Amino acid sequence: MSDSPSPEPKDQPPVQGNKPAWIGGVVLVAAGVFLLLGNLTRFSLQNWWAVFLLIPAAGSLWTAYTIWRRNEWRFNAASRGPLIGGLVLVFLAVIFLFNLDWGRVWPGFLIIVGGGLLLTGIGER
Repeated sequence: MSDSPSPEPKDQPPVQGNKPAWIGGVVLVAAGVFLLLGNLTRFSLQNWWAVFLLIPAAGSLWTAYTIWRRNEWRFNAASRGPLIGGLVLVFLAVIFLFNLDWGRVWPGFLIIVGGGLLLTGIGER
């Protein structure tokens, strides 16, 4: 017997750390529910594909939350980018899912970016 450490088994999946794989699963289940509802009832989403925008949005929001939590529950510049990016993707998904008029909802982007900047200013005090 040798005292050297044994190599890790190659058939083990790599450890992903804090990446929330379950969020992608939730989004896929939600997409399946919407599609099933559309097939079984009169419920209809014209742009159902926009549900898939929620996958990167959830990942971005999770990253912002993780940074916020590690920074002693304060927002900073590192958490602002993923937060704003995630909220913009959620807003885009809502616009496409409910077929909203871009001419009426575009100020929502200003609100999201301005809110993110305000949170950072509040968190740095």
